[in-house]
Amino acid sequence: MTPPPEPIPGARLLFTLDPAVAYLNHGSFGAVPLPVQRAQQRLRDEMESNPHRFFTASLPDRLAHARRHLSTFLGADPDSTAFVANATTGISLVLNSLALRAGDEILTTDHGYGAVEMAVDRVCARTGAIHKIVPIDLQAGDAEVVAALSHAFTSSTRLLIVDQITSATARVMPVTEIGAAARRSGVPLLVDAAHAPGMLATPIAEIGADYWVGNLHKWLFSPRPAALLAVAAHRRAHLEPPVMSWHIDDGFPTNLEMRGTQDVTAWLAAPTGLYVMRTLGVDRVRAHNTALAAYGQRVVGAALGLLSSADLPRAGAGSSGAMMRILPLPAGVATDEQSAVRLRSRIAEELRIEVAITTWRQRGFLRLSAQVYNHPDEYDRLAVGLPRVL
Repeated sequence: MTPPPEPIPGARLLFTLDPAVAYLNHGSFGAVPLPVQRAQQRLRDEMESNPHRFFTASLPDRLAHARRHLSTFLGADPDSTAFVANATTGISLVLNSLALRAGDEILTTDHGYGAVEMAVDRVCARTGAIHKIVPIDLQAGDAEVVAALSHAFTSSTRLLIVDQITSATARVMPVTEIGAAARRSGVPLLVDAAHAPGMLATPIAEIGADYWVGNLHKWLFSPRPAALLAVAAHRRAHLEPPVMSWHIDDGFPTNLEMRGTQDVTAWLAAPTGLYVMRTLGVDRVRAHNTALAAYGQRVVGAALGLLSSADLPRAGAGSSGAMMRILPLPAGVATDEQSAVRLRSRIAEELRIEVAITTWRQRGFLRLSAQVYNHPDEYDRLAVGLPRVL
C-alpha cells in the first residue's frame, strides 16, 4: 500500500476542532481556520462600533474588492460573479429566474444534491415543467456521462444542472465536455460546484456554463455561509433577488449582495481563507489532501473487505481534486436517509469519529474527506472500529 502523505507542519494548529474527535467530514460544512475566525470577528467588531458607517460608507466597494480576489483565483471574470449565501441559494435564484411553462424540461442526474432536487421539484410543480433525471452509473467513464446527458436533450430542455463534484458519490464530473455538448444543443447549463472552490484549480475557466455556483466555506477556508455565483452576461438581467431592497435597481451583482442589514462579514473575511491556503501552499494542500483521501479509502476499504481497486468507486475526471472518497457499505446498511443518519450518529458516539453517510440508489456509502488537519492515524482508527459498529 502506498504510504500516506507527510502532515503539513503546523496545519493542525490553525483549527479549533475538538482534539478528541477525528473530523473526517470536512466536505459537509468545512472548518474555519483560526486566522479567518479572527478576521471575521474584527469585521463584526467594526460593524458594531458604528453600524451606520459600516453599512453605508463603502460596503459595495469592499464587497467588490473581496469578490475580485476570489473570482480571479477561481478563474472567473470578477464582473460576472456575485456573493450568495451558498450553492443552494444560488441555484434557487437561477431556477426562479426561468420563465418556465408546462412541458418545459429541467435535466439533472441521479447524483444531484438532495436540496437541489427538491428545489427543482418545487419549481416544476408550480410551473408545470418536468423534472427529468438522467441516470449515470457509478463507474461510468467521462464519455459515457457526456453521451447520456446529450441523448437526454430535447427541444423542450430549458436547463441542465450538473454537479462539478457530486456530494453523495464524490464523483468529479467532466463539466467542460458537458458544457461543450450543452452549447452545441443550445441547452443552458448550471454547474452546482458546491465542492469545487479550493479543491479544483480554476474550476470556472473553460467550462462556458451559463451559471456556476460554488461554496467558499467548504474547501477554501471561508467563514460560513459564503459562495460565489458566476453568471454569463446575457443571463444576468433575468436574475432577481428574493428580497426587494434599496439596491434593487443597481443591477447585478449589487442587487443580489446588498440586502439591508444582512451580515456580510463572512464574505468580507473570505479572502483571508484564500490567504491561509496560499500560505500553506495551494498545490501542497491539494496534493496532501488528495493523497490522504486515497489512503483513507484504501485502509478503510481493506477493513470492509474491499481489497482491490475494482471494488473502490472511481473518483472521475480530474482525480487530483478528489479530496473526498466513498466506500460502499454492506448490502442492506444505510439504504435510506433515516438509517444513514442513525449510522453516522453511532459512529460519532461510539468511535468519536465524524464521517458522512450517504445513500444513492438505495445503497449506503461511507464518504471520507481529507483536509490539512487530518492525520493518517484517524483513518486507521476508523478502519479498526467501523467493522464492529457495522
